[in-house]
Amino acid sequence: MGETPRKKIREKGTLMNKILCSTGALLVYGGDYRLLESLSEKLLYDGYEFMMDAPYYEEQETLIHFMRGLRLYIPVVHCEKSIGEALSQTDASMLHSAYEKFEQNCSLSKSIGAEKMVLHLWDGRTSDAAFAHNLDHYDVLDQIAQNYHINLCVENVVCTTDNTMEHFCALRQRYPKIHFVFDTKMAAFHNQLELLYQKEYEWLWKNEHICHYHINDYSGGYMDWEHLQSLPVGSGVIDFDVFFSFIKKIGYHNTLTVEATAVRPDGTVDISMLNEQFRRIQSYCR
Repeated sequence: MGETPRKKIREKGTLMNKILCSTGALLVYGGDYRLLESLSEKLLYDGYEFMMDAPYYEEQETLIHFMRGLRLYIPVVHCEKSIGEALSQTDASMLHSAYEKFEQNCSLSKSIGAEKMVLHLWDGRTSDAAFAHNLDHYDVLDQIAQNYHINLCVENVVCTTDNTMEHFCALRQRYPKIHFVFDTKMAAFHNQLELLYQKEYEWLWKNEHICHYHINDYSGGYMDWEHLQSLPVGSGVIDFDVFFSFIKKIGYHNTLTVEATAVRPDGTVDISMLNEQFRRIQSYCR
């Protein structure tokens, strides 16, 4: 007999971590979101982080209607990733389009009941080469998000020019109330995961700047682009015993998302792998 899916946590402020599954782990890029209906019943999770992909813009109202009909717990939406790269451009039409698309993401988030939205403030081919430019645009994005009562959270996306912790420090200095998403894989890519545990960076958690985590393992070394994949916990080099001991010690009680790709080459989904991830993280959080 199969396991009974974990009861979904819907109450706000519950003193336990909410373990989410990224829809990006279940679907190929722009994949059929209707598959979530059948997959949801098989997962030992608390809810979803919905990954917004560009093809969904054309059917956003249909998507919203479908997702609301499922009555799933979706506290987090991952903003469509091209927006960060568009913000690094100086072309006025691209910036206008980026703002419009961002507002569509906010509208989607509010419509399906999300409270937080993950943002790649820099991304794509330009990465962080124009970070100062992207930094200027954060204020506009945050105001749009606030209009929809969405908590905007900037992720520590890997960089080609500088590094994520430098950018987090610059963002915090410019915007003292900013919130972040901390991805374990991306931190390990820059050899910066251990900085989270150091007193110099305690402001990240002491003032609750970090309000969401992406839990991914990593198998590479420093800025090892060839190995930049989201791996299941335990299949890479990250010491999750240390990581989870730390977030328990500081009293983190909020959302965590598993992103490891579960789609097999034949298109089927490795539910067993994902459920093993949820079980491991649940045991860490006890």
